[in-house]
Amino acid sequence: MSLYSALYAGVSGLGAQSTAMATVADNITNVNTVGYKGVTAQFSAMVTGSGSRNSYTAGGVTAAPQALISAQGILQSSARLTDIGMDGAGFFVVRSSTAPDAPIAFTRAGAFAPDKNGYLYNQSTGYFLQGWPLDANGNYVNNGSLDALRPVDINALSGSATATSTLSARINLQNSSPAVTAYTPGDMNSGTVTPAFSRPIDVYDSQGGAHTITLSFTRTGTNEWAMEVSGGGTLLRSGTVAFNGNGSLNLAGSTAGLFDNLTGIDWGNGTDLQTISLGLGSDGGLNGLTQTGEKSTLYSYEANGGLMGDVASVNISESGVVSAVFEDGTIRAIYQLPVATFQNPDGLTAISGNAYVASLDSGTPSINSAGVSGSGKIAAGKLEASTVDLAGEFTNMIRFQRAYSASSKIITTVDEMLQELGNIKR
Repeated sequence: MSLYSALYAGVSGLGAQSTAMATVADNITNVNTVGYKGVTAQFSAMVTGSGSRNSYTAGGVTAAPQALISAQGILQSSARLTDIGMDGAGFFVVRSSTAPDAPIAFTRAGAFAPDKNGYLYNQSTGYFLQGWPLDANGNYVNNGSLDALRPVDINALSGSATATSTLSARINLQNSSPAVTAYTPGDMNSGTVTPAFSRPIDVYDSQGGAHTITLSFTRTGTNEWAMEVSGGGTLLRSGTVAFNGNGSLNLAGSTAGLFDNLTGIDWGNGTDLQTISLGLGSDGGLNGLTQTGEKSTLYSYEANGGLMGDVASVNISESGVVSAVFEDGTIRAIYQLPVATFQNPDGLTAISGNAYVASLDSGTPSINSAGVSGSGKIAAGKLEASTVDLAGEFTNMIRFQRAYSASSKIITTVDEMLQELGNIKR
C-alpha cells in the first residue's frame, strides 16, 4: 500500500537528516582542530522498483557521510619549531607508541613536541612521529617498508662522539713575505724554520677528545710556498704549494698528493685511527688557499665532529630533514621524515585522534621524502587549519533542520490519512 511506503519514506528522511545533522555537529565542534577534514553528507534516493502506471511506492532516502580528506587546509604560523604542516598531498606517518610493532597511522595534524624522553609526539592525540634515521653522512635507505621507520628522537645524539672527518679552510698568504733561503721538509714542525704564517685548528677523535692540527706555511720562491700539516707533535704531511699569476691555487705545480686525505692519524690514546679529508681549494680557484698582497690571514675554517652536548633546538627543512642544534652551535641532521601518499586518500578510514588507517578503498601507502613523486612539502613552524567553513555549516544546519521537520510532517500526515481510512468502517 502506497500510504505505508510514504510512512517508511518519512522515517528514512528522519534518519537521513539526523545523520546529516551529525556531520554538521562534528564539523562545527572541530572547527579549531588542527588538520581536521570536514565531513559532508551525500544524499541518495532509494527506489523500491515496484512502481507501476497506476500506483507508486516510495523508497525514501539515505545519507552517506563522506570525509573530504584530500582537501588542503590553510597553513597558519605557529610559535613552536617542531610544529609542522603539509603543503600538498600526503600524510605524516605516526605510531601509537614508541614500540617498533605499534600500529601505524597517518595524519595531517602536525602539532608535535618532545615528550620527557625526547620523542616527537602529538600532545593532543598521543601519536609519535616516525622517520628514517640518518647516518653520519646524512644518508638513509628507503626500501618502501614502513617497518624501517623509527620514532623521531631529538636526543638520539646527545652525549655521543663523532670523529672529525672533514677539515676545510680559506687562507690567504701575503706575496711579499720574506722567502727562506734554505728549507727541508719538517723544519717548521721541528722549529728550525719559523713559519711565515701558521694556524692551529681543533679536531676531534672517535671518543670526542680534542686535538690540534696545525697548518704552517713559509715562502720558498715566487708563487711558491712550503706547507706542513702537523698534529700531536708529528708531521702528517708536507710539500710545495704553487700559485698562478692571479693568486689562485695551481695544483699541477704543487706537490702531488699534498691535498689528499690525511690517513692513519694515531693520537696515541687508544682511539680509532683517523682519516680527515682536506678541503683547501680547487685548481685555479679562490675558494681555499690564495696568494695576494694582503696580509696573511685565516678567513674561515670548518671541522666537523666532536662531543655532542644537549640539544638546544630543532630545525625541520621543507624536504623533511630533522636537524638537532646543540648548545655549542653544532648542527647534525638526524632524521628524514617520510610523506605517505595514497591513490585515493578520501578512501582512508578515520580513527580516533584525527588520524587515518589504510583501507581497500584508499590502497596501500607509498612513502617518499617530501616533494618527491607527488608528495607535498613540509612547512616547519606552521599548522594546517581545519577545512570546516563555519558559515556553510550553519547554512547546512538550517537546511537539515527544515528537512527533518518536513519528514516528520509526512509521518503525521500519513497517520491522519490512515485514521481517515479506519473511520470508513464506522
